[in-house]
Amino acid sequence: METFEAILNRRSIRKMKSDPIEDKALEQILEAARWAPSWANTQCWRLVVVRDKDIKKQLAGTMFNFRRPDGDAPNPTAQAVIDAPVLIVVCAELNRSGCRPGGEPSTDKGGNWYMFDTALAMQNLVLEAYTLGLGTVIIGAFNAKKAGEILEVPEGFCVVAMTPLGYPDQEPRTVPRKELSEIVFHDKFGT
Repeated sequence: METFEAILNRRSIRKMKSDPIEDKALEQILEAARWAPSWANTQCWRLVVVRDKDIKKQLAGTMFNFRRPDGDAPNPTAQAVIDAPVLIVVCAELNRSGCRPGGEPSTDKGGNWYMFDTALAMQNLVLEAYTLGLGTVIIGAFNAKKAGEILEVPEGFCVVAMTPLGYPDQEPRTVPRKELSEIVFHDKFGT
């Protein structure tokens, strides 16, 4: 499969089969994340592979409900966390990416460059999963501190995102994208 084909066709999957994932496929997906680019090659990401049903259920419990005019609604992705055979939690080492030795930020963006680096690793991960016929959905609407406590993430690291990983049990829908003319400018913003 060509890279652009994977970029065009990968969609968020919120309903997954409980069928197990072969270790070789999982290793290939984790390897894709490992090869993501990072600030000064700091590779600040750490990946926690969760298969334990009780831990997945606890992590699903950290997810935020959606606020709607007619009242809060459960996060539909929580069930995917529980049902998928694997949950991958992406963590980051703090004060490393985008920082000088000792943790001082190297940019005016503060010490948050780890968000960019972990996003690159997550993008590699979900694209490789798609090429292997597996579904993913990137989750950020959860209490990262509670998730870190559940996973016993040590001080100096934080939980950033997670994705269930499994064989799709739904046909994903294609959502419209903005036209290039709406998002691309030449020489100066807005032109």
